Amino acid sequence: MSATAASRKRGKSALGSGAGAGPGKRRRKADSAGDRAKSKGGGKMNEEISSDSESESLAPRRREEEEEEEELEETAQEKKLRLAKLYLEQLRQQEEEKAEARAFEEDQVAGRLKEDVLEQRGRLQKSVAKEVQAPAPADIRVLRGHQLSITCLVITPDDSAIFSAAKDCTIIKWSVETGRKLHVIPRAKKDTEGQPPGHSSHVLCMAISSDGKYLASGDRSKLILIWEAQSCQHLYTFTGHRDAVSGLAFRRGTHQLYSTSHDRSVKVWNVAENSYVETLFGHQDAVAALDALSRECCVTAGGRDGTVRVWKIPEESQLVFYGHQGSIDCIHLINEEHMVSGADDGSVALWGLSKKRPLVVQRDAHGLRGEPGLEQPFWVSSVAALLNTDLVATGSHSSCVRLWQCGEGFRQLSHLCDIPLVGFINSLRFSSTGDFLVAGVGQEHRLGRWWRIKEARNSVCIIPLRRAPAPEAAGS
Repeated sequence: MSATAASRKRGKSALGSGAGAGPGKRRRKADSAGDRAKSKGGGKMNEEISSDSESESLAPRRREEEEEEEELEETAQEKKLRLAKLYLEQLRQQEEEKAEARAFEEDQVAGRLKEDVLEQRGRLQKSVAKEVQAPAPADIRVLRGHQLSITCLVITPDDSAIFSAAKDCTIIKWSVETGRKLHVIPRAKKDTEGQPPGHSSHVLCMAISSDGKYLASGDRSKLILIWEAQSCQHLYTFTGHRDAVSGLAFRRGTHQLYSTSHDRSVKVWNVAENSYVETLFGHQDAVAALDALSRECCVTAGGRDGTVRVWKIPEESQLVFYGHQGSIDCIHLINEEHMVSGADDGSVALWGLSKKRPLVVQRDAHGLRGEPGLEQPFWVSSVAALLNTDLVATGSHSSCVRLWQCGEGFRQLSHLCDIPLVGFINSLRFSSTGDFLVAGVGQEHRLGRWWRIKEARNSVCIIPLRRAPAPEAAGS
C-alpha cells in the first residue's frame, strides 16, 4: 500500500469516528438533561408525598435543639442562680402554708380558751336552739316498765343508760341503744328483814355523780339511798331529813351531794366518805326541787313560799329571788350564772344569779285550759336546759313538751316547737351531747294526785333531737 492510500484511509477512519461521536455526545447530553429533569420531577413528587406528621415531628426536634443550645449557652453560675431562686420560692410557699396552719390552730385554741373562760364565769351560751328540728312522733321511743307515774329520771354521763323512778317505788336502769331493761331495783316492803334493799314509798328524786360512779335516790319516807351506778348495788342509806326528800344533786367533779326536803332544809353529804356535813335553813315552806353544777353552791325551788334561793355553802349564806306568783315546782341551771324555773301559775322564768328578779318571765307558757271565763293555766311540772347553750325544754300536762330558745343575754324566751306527749311530763333531761331529750311521763303529777289523765301511758320517752344541716358554702 502506498503512503498516499494509507493516509487517506486514516483520514476516512478519523472522519467516520468523528461522525459517529457527534450523535453519541448529543444523546448523552440529552440523557443527562433528562436525568436532571427526572431528578427535579422526583424531588417534586417527594415533596408532594411527604406527610404533615413528618413536618410536625421536625418542629419539636428543632425546639429541643434550640433548648439544648440555650442550656449549653447557660453558664454554671447562671444555673446555680436559677436553682437558688426555685428553692427560695419553694421555701416561701412552705412557710406560707405553715403560717396559715399555725394561724388556724391559734384561732381554734383561742376559741377553746375563750369558751373555757366563759364557762368558768358562767356566761357561756352556745347557739344550738335554731338548729334543732322537731322529731316525727314515730321517731319517739317509748319504754314501758313502771306500773305507776314516772316521777324522776337521770342519764349517765356517757349517755349510755337512763335511770327512772316512779310512784311504784321501783328504779329501772334502761339501755339507751336497745331500750331494754338492764336492771330493776324492786320495791321494798316495810318492816321486813332480810329482803333486798330498796324504797318502800314514792321515789321523788334522783341524782348521779359526774363520774358515773354513784346514784342517789330519795323518797317520801325521808330516806336517801346510795347505789353503785354500774351494778345497782346498794352502798349506804342516809337519814336525817324529817320529811319527804324532794331534791338531790351532786356537785360536778366531786362526790359532794346536796339534798332538800319538805322539811324546808338543805343538807350536804360526802358520799365517798359516807358522811353528813351540814344543814342549811331558810325556806318558809316545803322545798320542791334542787340543782347544782361545779361551784360550791346549789339552787332550790321553794314551792309555795314563792322564792328561788341560791345557797353559798362555804359562807353558809343564801340569796333570795322573787318572781313567780304560784308554787315554784321545778328548777334547772343553764350555766353557772343562769337558771330556768317553772311554777303552777303556768309561768317559766329565766334568772341571772346577780339579779333578784327574773330576766324574763313567760306567762301561760303552755296555754290555758277550762271553760271560757274560767280558764286556768297549765301547770309547768318540769324544766330542763342543755348545759351552756340557749336550748330549754318545759313540760306540763298540755299534751306536749315545748322547746324554747333563750335570747342574747338570757333576756328573751322564744317558742321553738312542740313535741306531742300525752300525760304529766314529770321529769325532763337532755343528754350531755344534746342528741336526745328524755321525758318521764305519768298519769298523775309527781307531787300529788289532784287529777288523773287516763289516756296517758306511764313511760320513759326518748326524743331524738336532730340538727338542721348547715347551709352549703357558696361555690361548693
